[in-house]
Amino acid sequence: MAKVIRLENVNRIYESKAGFVHALKGVSLSVERGEFLCIMGPSGSGKSTLMNLLGCLDTPTSGRYLLEGMDVTYLTDDELAELRATRLGFVFQSFNLLPRATVLRNVALPLMYSHTPTAERDRRAVEALAAVGLPPDYYDHRSNELSGGQMQRVAIARALVNDPALILADEPTGNLDSATGEMVMRTFCRLRDAGKTIVLITHDPEVAEWADRTMHIRDGRLLTDEQERALHAAGFARGNT
Repeated sequence: MAKVIRLENVNRIYESKAGFVHALKGVSLSVERGEFLCIMGPSGSGKSTLMNLLGCLDTPTSGRYLLEGMDVTYLTDDELAELRATRLGFVFQSFNLLPRATVLRNVALPLMYSHTPTAERDRRAVEALAAVGLPPDYYDHRSNELSGGQMQRVAIARALVNDPALILADEPTGNLDSATGEMVMRTFCRLRDAGKTIVLITHDPEVAEWADRTMHIRDGRLLTDEQERALHAAGFARGNT
């Protein structure tokens, strides 16, 4: 099976007024096509840095990042912008929709930047909305007329409209109640079943249970579920000696 993501010993170091911050430490990761991966971590663990790197919004200080076999580590800003526009889809906790624009226009927006003809934009937007299960009755509604769950499904459709290699979701259920969050997670599972590759970041273990695989990030290091459990068990044992 083809690898969509391959990180090789990636480090990310930032310089701040307090000195150097080692946000990612020797991170290696492979994600197969059609896999649904969840990455869990508390605030300050490095998960936002990792998401920015996977989304080509940042580049490693050292190591390599291959997206669909392409080494993106040393691409120019314009080349990274092209990748983001054509091969990546983003879903955010806060939806990031245009409130006064219709559902259809919100979903078609990424295609406007690539100068796709209007008829083609609308056709692909309708296909993306159908894929996330939003009824056609809502397509002409403004996004600020929708419920939170409906807005998140519109945001997922927008992430799909360019047929990306990878969908990146950052706390996509964070602003939703549990029933609506479950509906959104079922949408991601349907997309996985249709062959989409998804990396989702969360701090919620119930959300992580929907994924095929869970990894944990702690102090900039990426751990498997088994490694995290072993560390937790060792810490618990030390606390009870």
